Amino acid sequence: MVTPTSTPSRRRGHDPESVLSIAVGVFNERGYDGTSMEDLARALGVTKSAIYYHVPGKEQLLARALDRALDGLFELASDERAATGPAIDRLEWVVRQSVRLLIDRLPYVTLLLRVRGNSLTEQAALERRQEFDVFVGGLVRAAAEEGTVRPDVDPALLTRLLFGTVNSIAEWYRPVPGASAEDLADALVKMAFGGLRR
Repeated sequence: MVTPTSTPSRRRGHDPESVLSIAVGVFNERGYDGTSMEDLARALGVTKSAIYYHVPGKEQLLARALDRALDGLFELASDERAATGPAIDRLEWVVRQSVRLLIDRLPYVTLLLRVRGNSLTEQAALERRQEFDVFVGGLVRAAAEEGTVRPDVDPALLTRLLFGTVNSIAEWYRPVPGASAEDLADALVKMAFGGLRR
């Protein structure tokens, strides 16, 4: 019996943002290749045909999700703080901002770190990610040339170690009270740059 104060349950409508957010969660849980449109429809609580109202197909959802992560990286790379001043300070700023970005866009960055180039969309994302890696490598080499990083560490190896550490956060980090992105960025910068600066 329906009481006067109760209302029939209704499925929440979706907008493009909520469709993308839920799809990224399913991609991360099942793997992109292991996710069907039927899986996405089930997670959204809609029919398969209803998804096409928001997006042409699964690969377009993947492209939007990967762009969400990559656009953030390129925004920080183009920031003035990444372009002016001593290279070691710019590098530290980029590392710190990368940690913040990863935590802010955790599901999207996690998905980006898991792509392997199995489709044109994934290949394009990997190429863009490589561009960012080249940018960071340039900062490390500039710091080495300025004499502000230890000369006994190869710049290419240093780049991989720094961002391998940043990227590993996606695999273990879970938001908990009292552990902010700022705290995590501070800890990583202290650990890495304490042994890096000359």
